[in-house]
Amino acid sequence: MSKENQSFDQLKLDKKNIRWEVLVPGILIFGIAAIVGLVNNEWLTTASAAFFNWSLDTFGWMYAWVLMGSTVLVAVLCFSKVGKIRIGGKDAKAAMPFMTWFAMTLTGGIATGIVTWGVNEPMILYGNVWGELDQLGIIPFSTEAAHFAMGRVFFHWSFLPYAIYALCGVLVAYIYFNKKKSLSVTSTLEPLFGPKITGKLASGVIDTLSMLALGMGITSGLAMAMTLVVNGLSTYGSNPQSISLFVIVGIILVISFTACSYVGLDKGLKNFGKLNFYFFIGIAAVIFIAGPTLYILRSGAVGMAVWLDNFFLWGFDPIDIGGTALVRSWTMFNWAIWIAYAPVTALFLGMLSKGRTIREFMIVNWILPSVFGIVWFSIWSGAALDMQISGSANLVGAIHEVGAAMALWHFLQNLPFGIGIIVIPINIFIIALSYVTAADATITNLGSICVRDVPIGTQPPARLKLMWGVMIGIVGVVMAAFGGGNSGIDGVRQLAAAGGFLVLFIFAAMIVSSIKVFFIDKLVE
Repeated sequence: MSKENQSFDQLKLDKKNIRWEVLVPGILIFGIAAIVGLVNNEWLTTASAAFFNWSLDTFGWMYAWVLMGSTVLVAVLCFSKVGKIRIGGKDAKAAMPFMTWFAMTLTGGIATGIVTWGVNEPMILYGNVWGELDQLGIIPFSTEAAHFAMGRVFFHWSFLPYAIYALCGVLVAYIYFNKKKSLSVTSTLEPLFGPKITGKLASGVIDTLSMLALGMGITSGLAMAMTLVVNGLSTYGSNPQSISLFVIVGIILVISFTACSYVGLDKGLKNFGKLNFYFFIGIAAVIFIAGPTLYILRSGAVGMAVWLDNFFLWGFDPIDIGGTALVRSWTMFNWAIWIAYAPVTALFLGMLSKGRTIREFMIVNWILPSVFGIVWFSIWSGAALDMQISGSANLVGAIHEVGAAMALWHFLQNLPFGIGIIVIPINIFIIALSYVTAADATITNLGSICVRDVPIGTQPPARLKLMWGVMIGIVGVVMAAFGGGNSGIDGVRQLAAAGGFLVLFIFAAMIVSSIKVFFIDKLVE
């Protein structure tokens, strides 16, 4: 059997193996939060934001240390002798070719983030839309503001956040394949706290919190994907406020990612992930060649210089240096979402890694995605900044007038040589495909955490994944369509970020557990 044809079998649904202590509370809390958000979205948003803001004011320093600490730790794991250890043992064979593996891990964890913010985030920072530059004393629309915007997007979308995924993923993979423990978040904490942590109550609480944070996050991601697609279609004259259009787009997305997850990794994400990856490369190449190529290269280099020059200053800033609008509303919010996703996303990343060394794992899950992020933002952000600076289009004005999501489409409409007419439909497809691949991976994660004793190399039951797909779809579509588009999901999005604060302590424990497992305990090779 060739590497490409090796499969990940799906378990059959067995009620005896369902972790009811995780599944039932998760469904109930998820449903209640969604209903409250639909009935009184303003209250949910306000309450969640108040809790989240308190958590950042009180524990922002902890986010900073956790991010910087995990980055150092993954670098040590990658380049030390520990990196030679093979996941699954010396004789373990890889389940798929290297590039297929990379495409699945990249697109399975990236969602629509880079597509959404490649243009929007640097424009918001450059134009000081919500006061991001005020405390730093940088003048909006200045050369310094452009350099800062490039450096900051590299900071937000490269080595620091991907270290979160990489550290959690390698710990799960090693515990699961080498130490033969269960595929769960709590198994990664057993080396630190002992067998008691895997008891029904403790493991149920930990895994439920992790599952809820991820579920809320992917639901808000569905609303964002719907909003982006609907706004993209509005460039052809459709009404961006049309409830029926929201519902139609949402149903198509839900059917797509649920069906993709239902058929399994081999028939679903493996193919969708590769297709999505090729489209990413293709559209980035088109924009780079269309130009301004020289400005993209120069602004990318300057952005790296600004980021590296401020690496420790930005990395350890809890809020005091950059201020509320920049650090709390951007950086810490981003870190909370990444951390909320990480423990459960690690189950998916770990599942794919059998037969690879720890160094290979770090290359695919940390170094290459970070380099991809830097290249992607160099191209999109550089081109957008040049468009704004040259006066070819007022992207900042579009954000003020229509909203953050619309700047992306305004940018594409004004691409050189009129290529926007070709790029816009392709980008709509990429957004949809990006969400489908990420949601497919997420549903696999949610299903895995609800099953007890998942055999090595298998997936959770298809019907369990189908249940999660339908639930996420219903909540996301109803709240986005009937809650006022993107604003309809704000409550759940804020709740997801607040959930990231709860998962912060789980992630911090995973960092300590990683140190013990890889540098204190005897290694299992």
